[in-house]
Amino acid sequence: MCAIKAMAAKRRSPERRAKAGAARDGGVRGQHAVGPNALAPHAVGQRPAGERAAPLLPFRSGRGGARAGAGRKPKITGRPGVDHRQRAPLAKRFPVHVTLKLRSGLPRLRSKREYEALRAAFAAGCARNLAGTFRLCHYAVLNDHLHLLCEAESRAALSRGLQGLLIRIAKALNKLWSLRGRVFADRYHDHILKSPREVRNALRYLFGNGKKHAAEGREVKVAQAVDTFTSAPWFSGFRERITVLGLEAVVRPVADARTWLLTEGWLRHGRLSVHEVPSTA
Repeated sequence: MCAIKAMAAKRRSPERRAKAGAARDGGVRGQHAVGPNALAPHAVGQRPAGERAAPLLPFRSGRGGARAGAGRKPKITGRPGVDHRQRAPLAKRFPVHVTLKLRSGLPRLRSKREYEALRAAFAAGCARNLAGTFRLCHYAVLNDHLHLLCEAESRAALSRGLQGLLIRIAKALNKLWSLRGRVFADRYHDHILKSPREVRNALRYLFGNGKKHAAEGREVKVAQAVDTFTSAPWFSGFRERITVLGLEAVVRPVADARTWLLTEGWLRHGRLSVHEVPSTA
């Protein structure tokens, strides 16, 4: 009998002898052995001798991966846009300085026709927001951008109010220019004003920015002490007494401010002069 078993062992193939040895080492017999040596007779990460590697197939899925034309398209204006990060929360006690840039290739905004269209859009926006959740309190019109000083009850109210105002502006200007499509180059930039000094600086910037550009030779003309392409004619915080002819025939394009910072707080640093110009630094 022992001789027969020895002869049968010699006839076994090398693979069968290896499996039998693995079963003995693991202490478990049968095809379901799960000993520590039964699972991996070779080192982890190595292929057994004689086994071929699976061929690498090209990735043909229709999703993911680098594709021609994928990703956000580059801006054609050549100017960096506003970062699309989440905007900061807004408390209703803080005014907001908003800047909007015109798309390149469009007519200038500091002309009689364009400004009258903008002023009418501002006035219509004020009439639309009588509930007071959003208020346009001051503005300045430059050749290729706008500065707005706004108040809102919340970040959502500011977004809704600006969206409605910008749609109204785009419709007015496109009708004037016989064009269609977007008027502004990118999403608006905003800066929340949290101190009386910040508010006074913002007011000085709005009312004196045209004079600053004119002094720098940037094709902006300011013929009077008060820039009439701003809301300065409706501003009561100047040290000097100002008179603008024909103002009584114009619908007021701005709303009365309600925040403490924009009504009284900024006065802690003194009234503005019509001759003040923002710093060029």
